[in-house]
Amino acid sequence: MSDTPHREKTPTETIDVSAVEQQASKSAIQLSTESRGKNRRSAIGGRDELPRARRVVVKVGSSSLTSIENSIDENALRNIVDALGRIKAQGVEVVFVSSGAITAGLQPLGLSRRPKDLATKQAAASVGQGLLISRYTEYFARYHVTVGQVLVTAEDLMRHSQYKNAHRQIERLLDLGILPIVNENDAVATHEIKFGDNDRIAALVAHLIKADALLLLSDVDALYTRPPKDGGERIATVEDPITDLEGVEIGTVGRAGVGSGGMVTKVQAARIAASSGIPALVTSAANIEKALAGEDVGTWFSTTGGRRNVRLLWLAHLADIKGTLTLDDGAVEAVRGRRSLLAAGVTAVAGTFGAGDPVSMVDSDGVEVGHGLVNYGSDEIPGMLGKRTYELGEQFGEDYARELVHVDNLVNLRPRSARTTLKK
Repeated sequence: MSDTPHREKTPTETIDVSAVEQQASKSAIQLSTESRGKNRRSAIGGRDELPRARRVVVKVGSSSLTSIENSIDENALRNIVDALGRIKAQGVEVVFVSSGAITAGLQPLGLSRRPKDLATKQAAASVGQGLLISRYTEYFARYHVTVGQVLVTAEDLMRHSQYKNAHRQIERLLDLGILPIVNENDAVATHEIKFGDNDRIAALVAHLIKADALLLLSDVDALYTRPPKDGGERIATVEDPITDLEGVEIGTVGRAGVGSGGMVTKVQAARIAASSGIPALVTSAANIEKALAGEDVGTWFSTTGGRRNVRLLWLAHLADIKGTLTLDDGAVEAVRGRRSLLAAGVTAVAGTFGAGDPVSMVDSDGVEVGHGLVNYGSDEIPGMLGKRTYELGEQFGEDYARELVHVDNLVNLRPRSARTTLKK
């Protein structure tokens, strides 16, 4: 189903200035939707092809850059900058997503541990971010590279206007030869809109700028079937994130204790990237040179889909789900077949939400089938359950003679393997 009406081409080659201006004024969502099918998967098919990438997003975690005892790890920063400076000199466009602002600010504030309250975290971030960007500015200057700071929140990558602005800012920096350094704006982020980690920000930025590859670096060299000390084996490649990760124990925190995500968020971020046509490599910061050279390190997540509409990417991975709709077998088949969800196929509703809110759709066993933006509030839907569309119109009026979730506001989800466990 096309998202926009078909527009016939004019028979002349003359540039239509007004049409160009109109196209330029469209939202990033519209442009992304209209380009669906045009933006294919990355041309990088395997880790050995990474040296051919012309645009990469590299994310490094707090545990690889900072420590509570010593604030900023100068040697670690130099190693990262050396690697990125070299590929930048070779003409590769690099976007660097750097964690560590909160931890970098602990020592100057006299704090001996990572704070739990939001206000103190924000205070530490406001101090630490300045320290980090100062170091990066100094170290990258040795490679004659100018850096630009880009601070974002979840809201910036979820709302249409901010998304478009963030895209424009990063693209312009790259056009000017600047190396953008992206970080979550911890100093202003709130509990409600805060990602809690930079891994998913990195995945969204990679999607935003249509990167060729995403590198997620921490203090762990790869994803293992279980801890190496317990005989776990490295998972070299993930072709299917469901079947390939069955039985895997995924850690939730880094061993340094200063990060906020751990391996679980890296796997989530890698899946987000792979599902939108961008391959991802998860490895350690110590392996950055080998990774960029295409050597056999880390865990490679092969692409599982093509470039996606950013709104659907948000709906699949980042939306704050407000409620749940339970579907019968026929509705499950319809949703998986990319058809709208009708009230006749819904057997139960849970949660409190309004029209336009994101909801989860599950089958009779509670297995998640997809996410969607619902057309009615949770107080309206119970009286609509099991009724056909024409019956709703007759009983409640014409405004109710439509689907619960339109296909354009619906995204399918593949369930996580039930045998994938999180190791605390």
